[in-house]
Amino acid sequence: MPSADSRSSYKTLQKFSPDYAPCTITKYESESTGMSVVVVDREGPKVNGFFTLATEIHDDSGAPHTLEHLCFMGSKSYRYKGVLDKLATRAYSNTNAWTATDHTAYTLDTAGWEGFAQILPVYLEHVIVPTLTDAGCYTEVHHIDGTGNDAGVVYSEMQGVQNTQGELMDLRAKRLLYPNTVGFRYETGGMMEQLRVLTADRIREFHRDMYQPKNLCLVIVGDVDHADLLRILDSFESTIIDDIPRPDAPFKRPWVESDSAQPLTNSILEIVEFPEEDETSGEITVSFFGPSCDDLLHATALNVLLVYLAGSSASMLENTLVEKEQVASAVYYSVEVRPKMLVQFALSSVATERLHDVEKRFFEVLTDAATNQLDMTYLKDCIVRERRLIKNSVETSSTPFSEPIIYDFLFAKRDGSMLKADLLNLDEFDELVSWPEDKWRQLIQGWFLDAHHVTILGKPSAELSKKLKSDEEARIEAQRERLGPAGLERLEKKLADAKAENDRDIPKDLLAKFPVPGTESIHFITTMTARSGAAKKLGHLNNKVQKLVDDDDTSSPLFIHFEHIQSNFAHVSLVIGTEAVPVALRPLLTIYLENMFTSPIERDGVRLEFEQVVMELERDTVDYGIGSGSTLGNSEVLCMRLSVEVEKYALAIQWLKEIIWNGIFDLEVGTRIASTTVRLLADVPEAKRSGSSMLSAIEEMTDSAPASISRARSTLVNALYLKGVRYHLQNDPELIIRQLEEIRAALFQFSNFRAVIVANVEKLTNPVSSWRDFTAKLDTSKALKPLDKRLSRVSEAGLKPGKFAYIVPMSTVDSSFALAVGKGPSSLRDPRLPALMVALSYLDAVEGPMWVAVRGTGLAYGTSFSRHTDSGQISYNVYRSPNAFKAFQTGRSVLEDFVSGKTEFDRFALEGAISSIVLSIANSQATMASAASMSFIRQVVRELPDNWNDMVLESVRKVKVEEIRAVIKELLLPVLTAGTANLFVTCAPVMEGELMKGFQGMGFQPEVRTLAWFQDDYGMNVPEGEDMDEDEEASDLEEENESESGLS
Repeated sequence: MPSADSRSSYKTLQKFSPDYAPCTITKYESESTGMSVVVVDREGPKVNGFFTLATEIHDDSGAPHTLEHLCFMGSKSYRYKGVLDKLATRAYSNTNAWTATDHTAYTLDTAGWEGFAQILPVYLEHVIVPTLTDAGCYTEVHHIDGTGNDAGVVYSEMQGVQNTQGELMDLRAKRLLYPNTVGFRYETGGMMEQLRVLTADRIREFHRDMYQPKNLCLVIVGDVDHADLLRILDSFESTIIDDIPRPDAPFKRPWVESDSAQPLTNSILEIVEFPEEDETSGEITVSFFGPSCDDLLHATALNVLLVYLAGSSASMLENTLVEKEQVASAVYYSVEVRPKMLVQFALSSVATERLHDVEKRFFEVLTDAATNQLDMTYLKDCIVRERRLIKNSVETSSTPFSEPIIYDFLFAKRDGSMLKADLLNLDEFDELVSWPEDKWRQLIQGWFLDAHHVTILGKPSAELSKKLKSDEEARIEAQRERLGPAGLERLEKKLADAKAENDRDIPKDLLAKFPVPGTESIHFITTMTARSGAAKKLGHLNNKVQKLVDDDDTSSPLFIHFEHIQSNFAHVSLVIGTEAVPVALRPLLTIYLENMFTSPIERDGVRLEFEQVVMELERDTVDYGIGSGSTLGNSEVLCMRLSVEVEKYALAIQWLKEIIWNGIFDLEVGTRIASTTVRLLADVPEAKRSGSSMLSAIEEMTDSAPASISRARSTLVNALYLKGVRYHLQNDPELIIRQLEEIRAALFQFSNFRAVIVANVEKLTNPVSSWRDFTAKLDTSKALKPLDKRLSRVSEAGLKPGKFAYIVPMSTVDSSFALAVGKGPSSLRDPRLPALMVALSYLDAVEGPMWVAVRGTGLAYGTSFSRHTDSGQISYNVYRSPNAFKAFQTGRSVLEDFVSGKTEFDRFALEGAISSIVLSIANSQATMASAASMSFIRQVVRELPDNWNDMVLESVRKVKVEEIRAVIKELLLPVLTAGTANLFVTCAPVMEGELMKGFQGMGFQPEVRTLAWFQDDYGMNVPEGEDMDEDEEASDLEEENESESGLS
């Protein structure tokens, strides 16, 4: 790290190195403008920036959120929409932003310091001195199009969330927790009715009040050149000093100098209805105020206590309410960092008729915790594990400390003294270990039992669903009548004029001033591979780690792949093939995997109940679990993983052995499996409320074969299959027990196993021979089976797309979503791949062709192409649109114009597309652990050479325009064409007719279906008339009636 220039206006306030993390934290403050900068120096290819402003507003206008969008529309010196993102793309960078209740953060995600440094002053000018034009507000925030429908990027975003269960419950809770004078009461994203009347002047006023350098903190994480950084900031400040309020002008610091939340004077319980045709289950949230956020000791104690109460299936609330009494599918908790911290418990999938009873039971369990003896052994284990988790997170996160730094800026002293006190060490955990039981019991009593609270019972309402639909239809119709043909025509012209103003061409000479940076400052992480057993068939390696492995044991036949990194932890994974599991049993994997780490085991002839198993796992590990192998590049295999401190490596392997072969499935466990089944079934209605998730689900059910693991474990299979499991557990539990044993026998065979170890191998004791006991009783004579391939589990519909199109109206969504899937390359060695990579990067770029045509005109919150080489498919997704057909049609027109030559390819954007590919490679290996995972994926899953990334970059740099045009014509245009793509749409019921008409006009023949139509029970059916309650029956009948109505 070069030293900072002593002549800079930025003075060092703090500089320290946490004693548990390999980084240095430095805080600067400008004596000129008051702007703050905090740098977290760490090695790696990425530099990440979080440019954070404390933002406070006392209304639901959405000014903070809309301003976040509008800052990207141009600035004082760069008065062109999209110029920031076009420049960022060329500099291996990506920009984004978010609006929270208490702050707005603008992000700069870059490969290497050189690119970050080039974009930084341009980005900061967009934040501090944006253009904020009327035209930008009109297209980006809200407008009425020529058909009388409301649109706009921000409006579309909020339309998709305003009437959801979570948003409705959260907003009501905020209204009850905070008075009118406290900003935490309000919806900073904006309510639709207020966005429709929000003015550009109101947004400008908010910017003038809040977007001052003294209210801005730059949080930068990565390999940073400090001298260069301060030089850039000094220069930047000199360019804006005349555009900002005087630095010494009075300024009321948001949140710190505002009215603060007062203690509640009484507890409140309210029912909030949310739109949902399935009225069987609702939600509960219970909110409390906690300690002050500047009280580090008690804030840490609060987190530990929440883990103890609701952190796992062995914790008190989860174990009682979910595992034993089965009155909720889960108990979650969250903590909002605020001057007075906010704690919220959430109970999901509670039977609607039992909402009141379960809320009472929740407090009874808390009362038991405060009055009965605490399990101090488990509580101290929670303390030790929380400390361990923090140490692990600073290794595995690409942006460690960014969040606490942001909250320190928002609420703490600006000199950084509290930041240093909070992050320098973890001594607070040492003090907590010494606390007596009475102290903890008093905290439960004081924070939760004696304190007033706000409870929201979320109740599903089919009637509200119908009302919202009819009210929206009536509002739009009245709007059309009020405007009349002439008014609509006038608005269409106004929109066209605004688009024309926004979309002025960016001068080429402006872009040319910003060359593509070199890659010298991108410091990619390298790992060292070693192999043992069957892994050696991939080739002999000659390095120091391989010698360590060979010196330990060369006789073990188990496939073991080592990735050597500098770490205090060992990440042990077992990749497991699934081909041997009978297809009819693959949906049962949902239950099997859910219980894998939460079932009793037998140890030395003694039965350990699942609570003891979970407590010991949490004591010994940092993380554990089993699920899809998608994180290791293959969604059709399973991955079982444990992360431990490096000295516990052998213990992790012992845990694998015990969990796999000593797990107990008997009739007593059958009761627990029944509990899991009920809980998973209770989650189905909530999962089916998301338009985006269900879009993916209906595509999965269509384009994947029943053999697919991801299809077999999906929501639309669980909806039926788990009912069958529940029925058989009630009537023939031994059948399910036998099937679970059959799954275990099919999965856990030597020929299915590939072990992956990511650790500092030099610190491992017996890296290979520690596995000897694991394989001792296995038949090691059978050859290792090939990894399961996603392509082999694509359905006939997926292999030959073009015959299917579906529209699924959903009462729980207010917008629309679309997904089209066509054929694509199925090999990474396909000669078309480099051109396809450049084409996708070019088209999907922020402020690229698709962005400008769709998001920039308010047709959708976003669109994107995805390449699925493992399944030989390409997809096009329209996310959260007021009219998915228009967004889809516009996307197709963009492609057609490139194919015909009407639209030329831009040289600067092509350079940016290649830079984005460089960034994607850096993203995939941003940390030691992720670089190690990518090494395994490249070598084992994809069977690619060591220099594959270099080969890819060399290939994409050679791609010609003619090749890009060819892949758009041959591969991408068919994805948006009837007859060569399958089409899937989810939407608000009010949108069904218009979407049907639009897509029919493009040649598609959509069928209107319900979600229930896509469900599959895999033969685990329930005898007719059995195991269906009246609410389910009524809901299914209503869905079918609506489907018939839609088809007519």
